[in-house]
Amino acid sequence: MEVVPYKGKDTTKKEQVQEMFDNIAPKYDLLNRVLSVGIDILWRKKLISKIVPSKPEFILDVATGTADVAIEIARTLNPQKIIGLDLSDLMLNEGRKKVRDLKLDYIIELIQGDSENLKFKDNTFDAITVAFGVRNFEDLEKGLYEIQRVLKSGATLAILEFSKPQDFPVKQLYKFYFSYILPKLGKWVSKDSAAYTYLPESVQNFPQGKEFLLILEKTGYKNCKCTPLTFGISSIYSAQKQ
Repeated sequence: MEVVPYKGKDTTKKEQVQEMFDNIAPKYDLLNRVLSVGIDILWRKKLISKIVPSKPEFILDVATGTADVAIEIARTLNPQKIIGLDLSDLMLNEGRKKVRDLKLDYIIELIQGDSENLKFKDNTFDAITVAFGVRNFEDLEKGLYEIQRVLKSGATLAILEFSKPQDFPVKQLYKFYFSYILPKLGKWVSKDSAAYTYLPESVQNFPQGKEFLLILEKTGYKNCKCTPLTFGISSIYSAQKQ
């Protein structure tokens, strides 16, 4: 069964995800810092470290949101160009403010678009990143195929996504926090009761670890690796286009 933010609505998952992020956009950065106790900043730095060795110059950040990853890439690599793409234009507006304030608009361009229907030519990008975005794809394999299509041969895809810890007591603490504390905090701050109920449900139903690596291989990637972070609360998946 497909997990969607707003159960009972007669709209697609893609439309609901866009609506959800439009709703929480003004509070998104605050919620990220509070709900992750700031550790999401370190996770994003580790994500970017996966693309550093190849020194990419033209980079796509899929599901860029408020552009945290794009901004960190600009600071770390100072590439020629970063394009941040997201379904939610209201999230992008928050990102555009940050990019302008940091005077990075000469490197970073934020555009509204669909990760499953990318408007770029084949073999365009030197690297692609996705932070907490693939879980929201309506058609996961289609999105990964599209990303593979616009990557240059041998170029790196780096994905950061939530995962499920397996060891006691982190597994139990994580489940309690994700199921009971996070939804209440998210609703209180964002005023959207669905957004932070959808989060644990979507994590629970997302293919993880070896299962996700097999999907990456199926959709045209090689050297697929999974790096667990912080007791397995999140994971980085890295791969290259064949």
